[in-house]
Amino acid sequence: MRELKVDLGERSYPIYIGEGLLEQAGTYFRKHGIGQKSPLLIIADSNVASRYLAKLEQVLKDAGYAIASAVVPAGESSKSLSMLEELVGKALDAGLDRKSAIVALGGGVVGDLAGFVAASYMRGIPFIQVPTTILAHDSSVGGKVAVNHPEAKNIIGAFHQPEFVLYDLNTLQTLPPRDISSGLSEVVKHGLIWDETFVEWCEAHAEKLLALDPDALGYALYKGCSVKAAVVSEDEKEMGLRAILNLGHTIGHAIEAVAGYNEMLHGEAISIGMIGSAKLGLRYGAPEEVYTTTKRVLAKCGLPVSLPKHYDVDDIMAAMMHDKKFKEGKMVFVVPTAIGKVEIKSDVSVEWVREIVEQLKLEAEGI
Repeated sequence: MRELKVDLGERSYPIYIGEGLLEQAGTYFRKHGIGQKSPLLIIADSNVASRYLAKLEQVLKDAGYAIASAVVPAGESSKSLSMLEELVGKALDAGLDRKSAIVALGGGVVGDLAGFVAASYMRGIPFIQVPTTILAHDSSVGGKVAVNHPEAKNIIGAFHQPEFVLYDLNTLQTLPPRDISSGLSEVVKHGLIWDETFVEWCEAHAEKLLALDPDALGYALYKGCSVKAAVVSEDEKEMGLRAILNLGHTIGHAIEAVAGYNEMLHGEAISIGMIGSAKLGLRYGAPEEVYTTTKRVLAKCGLPVSLPKHYDVDDIMAAMMHDKKFKEGKMVFVVPTAIGKVEIKSDVSVEWVREIVEQLKLEAEGI
């Protein structure tokens, strides 16, 4: 079992990564002072619930906890205000009070949604992240919680740190291939912004990662979480450094919005976005290898590296205008300057971005 710490003073918390941790959940809940007098609410999606919800419920009941559960439809569309309202109703029906906690059992969607329920219920109650996807190694760390608006992803949200993150690697063994690749997108991203050696390691071990080799996967998630923890510890509320974690997300979030949050997986959209950012890096003088290496490593992880031709460039540009990183007619982008190094550019012209999105689409058409 590997352990990391997100160092945020009084809000510091650990990340536990290992096999068989779900069976030990009660021990970790008691260790971190989650009281047994107030009920807990577990929120899971429909895919995860069928595999792991009953197990976690029983483990926590055996540890003396009163448990209520809520199951939401799998997919990004569950991150909505209507679902938030429904879950608050579930919390009220279950009798949750200020000493209760909410448990997010699932991937990034459930983590964001359950975390925002916890942040808003009674103006904030504790919550615990129990991620079950590779992608969630990114979203479960750092306390960003949110729901979507039809016009913009994660535009309604808060910073609300978990009490701890319990990451059982055994839950990843049931992931379908497409979800595995999607999760590796954020793993590679952490290398691209921080650690060139880790990018090289990801490329060399891509086949093992896709095959869910436990040793390779455990190391990759530990490294990815280490980068996220280091960045968040320095800049909790994204006033500066933390923005580097958005590599690929400006274009990627726009693609997700245009796709209606159900056609393109998050990691797939972010992969295309990182290719776009690498192209932008070339315009700022980055060496050609920044683009070629980024594209090669993402492709080896089974990820898309061009924009499917049925996506409309005008629609994607319109979606980017709603992004939190669009300011005063200019766009803010995380731009790679080398493998493992990025800069935040706040003066990126809309025309440049449009040209790059058009290039991404042309490449899908073989032009």
